[in-house]
Amino acid sequence: MSSQNSPETMGHLIQKKPYYLSAGDEIKLFEVAFAAKIPVMLKGPTGCGKTRFVEYMSYRLKRPLITVACHEDLFASDLLGRYLLKKDETVWVDGPLTRAVRMGAICYLDEIVEARKDTTVVLHPLTDNRRTLSIDKKGEIVQAHPDFMVVISYNPGYQSVLKDLKQSTRQRFISLEFDYPEAQKEAEIVSHEGNIHMETALKLVTLAGKIRNIREHGLTEGASTRLLIYAAQIIGRGIPVHEACRSAICFPLTDDARLQETLNDLVEDIF
Repeated sequence: MSSQNSPETMGHLIQKKPYYLSAGDEIKLFEVAFAAKIPVMLKGPTGCGKTRFVEYMSYRLKRPLITVACHEDLFASDLLGRYLLKKDETVWVDGPLTRAVRMGAICYLDEIVEARKDTTVVLHPLTDNRRTLSIDKKGEIVQAHPDFMVVISYNPGYQSVLKDLKQSTRQRFISLEFDYPEAQKEAEIVSHEGNIHMETALKLVTLAGKIRNIREHGLTEGASTRLLIYAAQIIGRGIPVHEACRSAICFPLTDDARLQETLNDLVEDIF
């Protein structure tokens, strides 16, 4: 059985076409990068559609997708693999990055700046002309499958001296900039994903726009498209609009009582 049709490969294919509305040239740029074997970096705020875009491109390119949610305790061995005891013997088990390299998958490292800097270094030989992965514990160097691709994402809004990509990593990727969609498109997304009327979706987007405009008053992040979809989904299941907005948008954004009052006032004004 070829690797293309192996059970593992089939298990990582996106079977149903994800709903995605293009905001510019990002689809074409991603396709060209895939063909040219160039790694891609997605930059944009939380919940603006970066992960959905990767899922859509995986489906469009008919390539398996392996996603890794990065965090500060992510070690290189978590990506590469490790020896494990199975039935009284020690066996090697590939990690997600190694599996992606072997099968020719798109490996998506979400919120890459959350990972340890000594962990992201393992990407370097994969993201230049070598396209190799070194597994020191096995003494093995794996040549990447021709269709293997690295995609990373991060939120520039969280940038700090301690949490930023090193230049030696950044300059191995082309970058696609993401932001919240323009109002009409965002409303179409919210309406479709939440299964609500367009009129209500437009009001949710208007609310989000006002919240995004008050970020300088203490909010760390604006209301994401993801939160609007959550609100739409529970509205569509019978929760009153005001309660849905408070539970799905206002409460997740802040614990500050003063800001909560401001957000509630915005909900009252719009609905």
